Amino acid sequence: MIGVLSQIDYRASTGRTPWHRASALSKLVLALVLIGCAVAAPSLKMLLAMHAVAWLLVLSAGLPPALILAAAGYPLVFSLLFIVTRLDGTWTTPAMLLLRPVTASLTAAWLTGTTPYPDLFAPLSRVLPRRTGDTLFLTYRALWALLDRADELWHSLRLRGGLGGSMRRRLTVAGEGLGLMIVHSFERSRRLYATMLLRGHSGRVCGCRHWAEFTAADLLVAAAILAVGGLAWFTWRAA
Repeated sequence: MIGVLSQIDYRASTGRTPWHRASALSKLVLALVLIGCAVAAPSLKMLLAMHAVAWLLVLSAGLPPALILAAAGYPLVFSLLFIVTRLDGTWTTPAMLLLRPVTASLTAAWLTGTTPYPDLFAPLSRVLPRRTGDTLFLTYRALWALLDRADELWHSLRLRGGLGGSMRRRLTVAGEGLGLMIVHSFERSRRLYATMLLRGHSGRVCGCRHWAEFTAADLLVAAAILAVGGLAWFTWRAA
């Protein structure tokens, strides 16, 4: 999981495709339109069309196929139980229940894989309340550090034999590790806040402005938005 998130963040900052050059605002609109059409799709034909568009986006963005499959595979784990409870004797219902989260996950992978996270959170901080937007931004930054810390802790326990022994000992070690992570996260948040105050925190974290600087690449995004809308309307009428 940590490797997948790290690769997505790295690709977002180093990619050279037209999707990477487009503004974050236009890509966010495209992602919302595509996910909205996939969620509200009344027929399997329309949902398959949206799913195909999502695959086209991620493949044209230059993201590695293995990375795309890994990002799209996580929703399957959480969807299988829900799909089993909704079986009605047809294959259409489970197919639609499966395609909706995968389509949304592929679209999210495309969006985060082509947009650096400061640009991605900047428009959200304008729509959401200031504290909510800043909290999401800081939570995203802290998530990387905590995941990296948890990975280091896991490897240290394995190398030192902390995962062996009886079940009681394993639970004790797991509890101590969780406590260490809580103390580390609290101390890190305190130091981060102190650093922000020393550097003159003005009350807004996501202060970058180039998230809405439109370029020629945004014409491609606008064309994609129109194509998704037209395809959704055509497949809806055909159904």
